[in-house]
Amino acid sequence: MKRLLLAGVGMLSLVATSAVAADLPARMPTKAPVTYAPAYNWSGWYLGINGGYGWGGSDWTDAIGPISGKFDVNGGLIGGTLGVNWQTGAWVLGLEGDGDWADLRGSAACAVGICETRNNWLATVRGRIGYSFDRFMPYFTGGLALGDLEASTPGFPSNSETRAGWTVGAGVEWALAGAWTAKLEYLHVDLGDMSCDVIACGGAGPTKVKFDADVVRAGINYRFSGPTSLGGGYPGGY
Repeated sequence: MKRLLLAGVGMLSLVATSAVAADLPARMPTKAPVTYAPAYNWSGWYLGINGGYGWGGSDWTDAIGPISGKFDVNGGLIGGTLGVNWQTGAWVLGLEGDGDWADLRGSAACAVGICETRNNWLATVRGRIGYSFDRFMPYFTGGLALGDLEASTPGFPSNSETRAGWTVGAGVEWALAGAWTAKLEYLHVDLGDMSCDVIACGGAGPTKVKFDADVVRAGINYRFSGPTSLGGGYPGGY
């Protein structure tokens, strides 16, 4: 009789355990955590080279006569760039300066023969404001433009003057491997006008020579700080 009671209790325990286990929810499969690639940080100093092409116009105006007219100028540019960025969130604020050798020139027939205008060098000091899409940054830029204006007519010494003007434009920069970045930008440059004397420009009085140009150029920069993380990031990786 005792053995029968013990066997009954064992059977009841087995049935109760099986019922409780059946009521428990099925174990859900575990999912691997999402990994994040660090967001690109544009902050820091950089040094680079740039080159491109410019086209525009020069306007000669002799208030007394007889020289007057406007003609096209165009040519290439190449030079160096130095700049620094500060990034806050997705916004990137920067200051950039560059100096280029230039060969922007044009000429046209005028009353004294051929009137020619040349720009031999061009420099800018500009602010930049960009918005970072991780490794891709469009930006607006504007500031001071400096350059020389040279005016001449055949058989006379040229008249040249360093002029300060303004520039405004936009561009896009993107990160390459390591600390290298590349950019493509457009600038409108206006150096104002210079006064060319009678000997150089051959007018009846001083001739006002005006110069402006549109410039498209590409550049490669090396960032001294290198790419660093801002925290957070984008799922997956690159």
